[in-house]
Amino acid sequence: MLRALAIDFNSYFASVEQQDRPELRGKPLIIVAVQAETTGAIAVSLEAKALGLERNVRVAEARRQIPGLLVVESRPEVYIRYHRRLREIVETCVPVAKIQSIDELECELSGSLRERPKAEALARKIKAAIAREIGPHLRSSIGIGPNWLIAKLASDLQKPDGLVTFDEDELPAALIERGVALEDLTGIGENMKQRLRAAGITDVAQLYASSSARLRAIWGGVVGARFYELLRGKQLDREPVQPRSIGHGHVLPPKLRTPAGALGVLHRLLQKAAMRLRGDGFYAGALHVSVHYANHDPWAGDCRFNETQDTIQLTHALNQIWARRPREHLQLAPLQIGVMLYRLLPAGDHTPDLFSAPTEAARAKLFAAVDQLNKTFGKNSVYLGGAHGATDHAPMRIAFTRIPQPELEEIDRSLGRRLAKRKPAPSGDQAAPGDPSWVE
Repeated sequence: MLRALAIDFNSYFASVEQQDRPELRGKPLIIVAVQAETTGAIAVSLEAKALGLERNVRVAEARRQIPGLLVVESRPEVYIRYHRRLREIVETCVPVAKIQSIDELECELSGSLRERPKAEALARKIKAAIAREIGPHLRSSIGIGPNWLIAKLASDLQKPDGLVTFDEDELPAALIERGVALEDLTGIGENMKQRLRAAGITDVAQLYASSSARLRAIWGGVVGARFYELLRGKQLDREPVQPRSIGHGHVLPPKLRTPAGALGVLHRLLQKAAMRLRGDGFYAGALHVSVHYANHDPWAGDCRFNETQDTIQLTHALNQIWARRPREHLQLAPLQIGVMLYRLLPAGDHTPDLFSAPTEAARAKLFAAVDQLNKTFGKNSVYLGGAHGATDHAPMRIAFTRIPQPELEEIDRSLGRRLAKRKPAPSGDQAAPGDPSWVE
């Protein structure tokens, strides 16, 4: 039985740029966070992949491999706008069960759509809708299977514009026939691959033949037992996922590679993290600060406290950690820094301290107002003084497993403010989200 449909938008950042900018179409290009010869590519176009480039290749090396290569600075706001529009288009065809990442959607099949001919017809309908509403340069590979694990695997096997189906009764023969390797399965990275090999499991056939108890022992817990079921096409209940931490990191520009410059950017990072903390509905009970240097061992410090969302309290913790740096680090030039809030607690489980409850309530109102001002008028419209001089640094970044909200982390640069004005509706009072440049 077919229950899941996985959509993988291929070379997503680069494909969005090519769809959005006609002058880039058909040309090898890489996407970088900053324009520097020493930085790595965060995305590679299909044309550049065909010439041998891979993600994380250094710009200078990529230029040597491909003369005339285009190096494009990333535009996170654009990628998020396209992601939101793509989701809207897909949902006109089938419900999106989960956003797996900015370039992957998991859809749920029900009723007659679980029949192979209709499921594959649906996949072609989705592809046609995307080509019609967005354009032909944002191609997708679609996999269909009895659960997400198998559908995701299927979506990876035929790129850049494939459609692969694995039904439950075809397992594992279809996987073996396709030459699927252990590392092709989501959840088997290099470390797990080595553990499986140490247990005498070197291919999918041997993995499938292993018992649930054996896989549980290899994985060291219930995840192995779940993998056993998923590999056989079973649909399992989703495990609730709670974030373990909220954090940001940044490579400092040369002019800020001083202790004072690093501290200012750390305050900027912390204030971003605190705004996300409140937006996501959590309290944090600990702060981790890290500093990396070009020619010296890194340093890190932690501080624990009663769970809080209060940026002022978090700022005091940051300053305490910073003051504990070893003496030999005081004159070093920081290269990369980061902050991480952890020991997260859902807001509904938080109990205010008896003696600080009035202050906490007042601060909650204060920072709710600060957050609203920054959402409305742009980031850093209001900020704490520790970040002064560093507010233009540490811009929004997209991790493939976390899609930031521009409304919380960035601005609409074209308007000089955070929220774009709604475009006039064609008729009545409904806005028109069909244009990828539309922002809600």
